Amino acid sequence: MTQQWPRRAAGLGLLALALGVASMSQASQPQAYPDRMIRLVVPFTAGGSSDVQARMLADRLGKLYKQSVVVDNKSGAGGHIGGKFVADAPADGYTLLLGSIGLHATYGVFKKLSYDPATDLKVVTVLAEMPHVVVAYPALPANDLKQLVALARKQPDTINFGSAGVGSSVHMIGELFKLTANAPIVHVPYKGSTAALNDLLAGQIQLMFENPPTTLAHIRGGKLKALAVTGKARLPALPEVPTAIESGFPAFEATSWTTVAVSAKVPDAIADKLNADIRKIVAAPEFRKGLSEQGMTPVANTRDAATRFIAAEKLRWDKVIQQGRIAAE
Repeated sequence: MTQQWPRRAAGLGLLALALGVASMSQASQPQAYPDRMIRLVVPFTAGGSSDVQARMLADRLGKLYKQSVVVDNKSGAGGHIGGKFVADAPADGYTLLLGSIGLHATYGVFKKLSYDPATDLKVVTVLAEMPHVVVAYPALPANDLKQLVALARKQPDTINFGSAGVGSSVHMIGELFKLTANAPIVHVPYKGSTAALNDLLAGQIQLMFENPPTTLAHIRGGKLKALAVTGKARLPALPEVPTAIESGFPAFEATSWTTVAVSAKVPDAIADKLNADIRKIVAAPEFRKGLSEQGMTPVANTRDAATRFIAAEKLRWDKVIQQGRIAAE
């Protein structure tokens, strides 16, 4: 008996250890995720395109997970206040980011960021992409891109275009226009597209290169005029508005895009679950219709495809930043 006790004790110890490891393993599995509220951070002000997409996604995720998904707007620094918040969040997958071109591809305009978006954020998927609409205050004496360029060259540095902040897609697509069309217009950064759009509607600035969701109603109501769209094809929501390519500016073709991202510390198992579930949501006809009505094209790609896409976009926009000598002050 006394000789068998150490063996029995050792056996019981190994069994307890195995059960403990199994319990820890089960606790770390994504099957247990999520079991409480999720926060979806939008790094821009409420009312913009990112906010629209975030609220659509939050509604569907909440229904799928049977948990509250709360949209939290944390604007500032071209979206990097929100980006840094998510990068620093606990590694549990309960803090998501509605990312953007500014956070993933054009952050080179900031020389001293307090984090590195490339290594501190983990992209789950590219959610959607969209062309931008070149919109003008109705009194601006230009009704298409050729007239706009002619006016800008005739009166250099007198046409002001607003943006959601330095490095935002609204800014960078404007800079691409300046470079490719040789149009001397002036950038005026705001703390979000909503503030810039309000000034455009009031005639305080003359131009924006804005997302469709926030401009469609104003265009249809005659409060703004659309000069062109920046995609390869016309927008179904604005079939009468030509593309920049059709207007004679083939180099002025660009889309902005959004992502869902998490802190780089979040386990791949959770990121993979989020990817699979978001792709199911985006595949639903009603969600795709909702995006289309806002001028957006659904993407919802794999994590590997998203990583490759963002790497290519980063190279493209780095060239624009360098050529335009763009830097945040």
